[in-house]
Amino acid sequence: MFRHKNILLFIFPLIYLSCINPFAPGWDDEAGQQICPNLTEIEGVLCNFRNAYSFKDTTIYGNLLSPDFTFIYRDYDRGVDVSWGREEEMRITYGLFQSAQSLSIIWNKEIASSGDSLRKTVVFGFNLTITFNPSDIARVDGYANLTFERVGFTSPWKIVRWRDESNF
Repeated sequence: MFRHKNILLFIFPLIYLSCINPFAPGWDDEAGQQICPNLTEIEGVLCNFRNAYSFKDTTIYGNLLSPDFTFIYRDYDRGVDVSWGREEEMRITYGLFQSAQSLSIIWNKEIASSGDSLRKTVVFGFNLTITFNPSDIARVDGYANLTFERVGFTSPWKIVRWRDESNF
């Protein structure tokens, strides 16, 4: 019996250590990267959005947008709303990702919410930091009025409309 305990005490650490890859980089929670909930949850979409900006990854970002996505912001100088579709959004986001040294978006508290299990509009506060270089850092604070849709209860949410209500 005593021999079996010694063998088990030797085998369990080996099994544990065999699951660690010394060549894989650790996950950097400080950089805002994290494992996200499923896209069937709004929180999963926001988490993937944050990771897309952190990694500057248009593939992750593009998977969050509906084919009929619309971005809207208010041009206060001209007194009009300006909007564009998914294709232009992807082009603009790609340009942002290429020109920024780093990006960080923090989703704040949910301000308002309406809708049902297939279409939901939620307003979130956010803080976006865009570092072009150490002496050129832009900070954008405001609200994102996001409309999410999905085809079924177990389907992933997609962003169909983003009305930017920021100070930029």
